Amino acid sequence: MSDTRTRRSFLKESALFAAGAAALFPGEQAAADHEAALQFAAAGGKQDDIRIGTLVQSHMNPPVYIREILHHGFESFQITFWKDIGDSDLDRMAGEVREVLADSDAVISSVAVYGNPLGGRPQDEDTIRSWEMLIDKAHLFGCDIVAGFTGRVIDEPIDQSIPRFKEIFGPLASRAADKGLRIAFENCEMGGTWKTGGWNIAHNPAAWELIFDALPYDHIGLEWEPCHQLVQLIDPIPQLRKWAPKVFHLHGKDATVQWDVVRTYGIGGARPFVHHRTAGFGDTNWTEVISIMRQAGFQGCIDIEGWHDPVYKDELEMTGQVHSLNYLKKCRTVFVPNPEA
Repeated sequence: MSDTRTRRSFLKESALFAAGAAALFPGEQAAADHEAALQFAAAGGKQDDIRIGTLVQSHMNPPVYIREILHHGFESFQITFWKDIGDSDLDRMAGEVREVLADSDAVISSVAVYGNPLGGRPQDEDTIRSWEMLIDKAHLFGCDIVAGFTGRVIDEPIDQSIPRFKEIFGPLASRAADKGLRIAFENCEMGGTWKTGGWNIAHNPAAWELIFDALPYDHIGLEWEPCHQLVQLIDPIPQLRKWAPKVFHLHGKDATVQWDVVRTYGIGGARPFVHHRTAGFGDTNWTEVISIMRQAGFQGCIDIEGWHDPVYKDELEMTGQVHSLNYLKKCRTVFVPNPEA
């Protein structure tokens, strides 16, 4: 091999060939993407700054589930818990997940718990303890983000939850900072409004202002997706341009607004006017989302949140998720190195 054709150049060219072959032979897309990623990493070249992955719910037995779907080409996984971690053995789970991922380039993007740590009920105390445990054990999964709902003082206006929010998340923020972790609050309204609700206050930009005023730390941010803005008839793109520096993690979920229903029946009628969609089937241009995030210097993961789409569900669930995976990879584009001359 000549001096001008270095090992690094050879590996980069090989990766480009693999990417081109994947485009010509879609059935081999996942394998080609995976091989290209490994070659780039081995060469010391630029790895994808934005990974595309999916959510794995804790009740699915994450190590087994990840092993079953890894070959589709998912590059990251968020492991999620509903309300609390229950009797999950996080040390064992993390070890088994690391073993599954050992021969791949995929990573665990984050761990998350979605409950109401501000509610004051016994079950909400379990959610607080789960936040503490995930902060303490996140390093075992190799990730630096713990995500979830802020919680909410039940059926009180959002601003009335801020003192309780600061009381609970002040110590959690310190705990995370001590371990070099970031906290990301999901922007899901969970049926709530400004005036009332029972799960989460981090679903509106005015609420984000209050949250980040209460905890003005660089390691406190958002877990964002356009879906939860569209269901409020908020245009997600201008919002993201403003808030991108505070977005630590994205969910690959979108929505379809049925404007004919809005115009005919309004938003409070008997007919639903909006549907949650897996990314790639909804109203949002994800090429623009990714461009905005790159302009903001984002390096992280977009993890697909399935199990909501009204069409690609049940036996079509993985069909929808893999379509979303390939769609988001297209929106991300394929890295092509500049000439070295």
